[in-house]
Amino acid sequence: MNIIVCVKQIPDPETPSSSFKVDEAAKKVIPAQGIAPVVNPFDPQATEAALRLNEADGGGKVTVISLGAESARDAIKHALAMGADEGVLLNDPSFDGIDNFQTAVALAKAIQKVGEFDLILMGRSAADWDMGVVPSGVGQLLGVPVVSVAKAIEKNGGSVKVERVLDDGFQTVEAPLPAIVSVSNEFGEPRYPQLRQIMLAAKKTVQIWSAADIGLGAEETGAANRWLPLEALYVPKVESNVEIIEGDSPEEKARNLAQKLRAAKLI
Repeated sequence: MNIIVCVKQIPDPETPSSSFKVDEAAKKVIPAQGIAPVVNPFDPQATEAALRLNEADGGGKVTVISLGAESARDAIKHALAMGADEGVLLNDPSFDGIDNFQTAVALAKAIQKVGEFDLILMGRSAADWDMGVVPSGVGQLLGVPVVSVAKAIEKNGGSVKVERVLDDGFQTVEAPLPAIVSVSNEFGEPRYPQLRQIMLAAKKTVQIWSAADIGLGAEETGAANRWLPLEALYVPKVESNVEIIEGDSPEEKARNLAQKLRAAKLI
């Protein structure tokens, strides 16, 4: 099968809260000094799923696509070291500040430029914004079915059989190929690249495509053209105000509490 895997580089989720800062005026996260960004933790599962499917199918090609800064090349290289074949980095100044929906448009354009595909795999969500809307957005733009939050994937002739994770159990569905599947951490541990694979991946070329290369105009990119305007970005302040309700008996304490709540117009 020809499988495309979309990966993302994000700030390290293990960053200490004391090192996490936000530029509220610019509405941007300030990168923590001395802490390198990492691959989105759900994405190696998507790469692992692609490799397992092709191994079971007797071969195939895995192309990895990422949208981000130059450093996102490392996320692609990790997938190549796992066993993926080719990598494409979507890198352009106009991608700075775009939202999830613009990201879906850019990925869909890039996938169309890559060419024919049988399956697109992504992590269930990006751990930085944790919205999980990109797979569905790409599916709508490409006109292919989308199956989300997969814990197991199996090719079944011209379709894909997926076991999904639900809040109260699991669900098995089948979708015709081509399709998009978002992979959850329940899929299992991804393989760890060996030194030889890492060295081979370092020699593989990662193509760099700009917005113009995938047919995106200035009116489709940039923070000014976000589908979902960002009104504010800030670190929430957690405050607490505790008042002890006094009373000589449980009944008196309850009465005093009721009076406090009534005075605050809560009851």
